[in-house]
This record gives sequence, C-alpha cells and structure tokens, in this order.
Amino acid sequence: MIKNCHFCQQKIEEIDEQDTELLRKFLSGQAKILSPRRTGVCAKHQRKVAKAIKKARLMGLLPFIVK
Repeated sequence: MIKNCHFCQQKIEEIDEQDTELLRKFLSGQAKILSPRRTGVCAKHQRKVAKAIKKARLMGLLPFIVK
C-alpha cells in the first residue's frame, strides 16, 4: 500500500517545529517517531519531520516519552 506524501501534495517545503498539531500526527502513542511506511511521507520530508520533532522536544513543545 503506497501513500502519497502529505507535504509533496501540499507543496510544503519547510516544516515548522512549533506546529505541534501537525507533528503529533507523526508520533506513536508512546511518543516515538513513526516510520515513513506507516505515515506515507517521502524520505526527504521524513528527515525534515524527524528533525522538527527533535527540535520541538528540546524546546519542550512535545514529550520525549509518555508515562
């Protein structure tokens, strides 16, 4: 099952690390970053999503783990 990349379809180049609503869609229930197979994001945007999630975690906007 191949999904189309959400960011390529919307022509989004930069992913804002402060947009937690969007970034939460790429996290599992345990706050782990989901694989591109699961989310349907292309490799280029998967790297950008991962980087944005990690930045958001350091800024305290997203949790590292869920208790």
